[in-house]
Amino acid sequence: MKQLLIVAHAPSVNTQALREAARRGAEHPDLEHVVCTVKTPFEAGPADLLACDAVLLGTTENLGYMSGALKDFFDRSYYPVLDEKQGLPCALYIRAGHDGTGTQRAVESIVTGLRWRWVQQPVVLQGEWQETFATQVEELAMALAAGLDGGMF
Repeated sequence: MKQLLIVAHAPSVNTQALREAARRGAEHPDLEHVVCTVKTPFEAGPADLLACDAVLLGTTENLGYMSGALKDFFDRSYYPVLDEKQGLPCALYIRAGHDGTGTQRAVESIVTGLRWRWVQQPVVLQGEWQETFATQVEELAMALAAGLDGGMF
């Protein structure tokens, strides 16, 4: 079985809905060879990354940057996984009240340093809340899980 790790900061009802949408997508019944683990950035750490085959990151845009929780996760995990998880397939969604560019740039910078591999373009959910945001995140997670399930990465 392949392990998909979802690390998502969800401080509000809407971001909790996004995290649950990610879980639904990753646990789609047609996917037979993927096990999904969902954790907050404060719960997740290097051991989770070392055990996974792909990671989906979810964050809010906070003052033009990723959430402090996700930054803390990266701070604790960076060096312990740097050499062992190069090439880790990853994807990202951002709940952005504004444009999300600073948040995306910051996460991409860290992921580049880790030498992980983007398998999807980041999904940036901009502006006022829309019900379609959850669908976009569910589809992102499903695509990542389907790639694992099908042996694409």
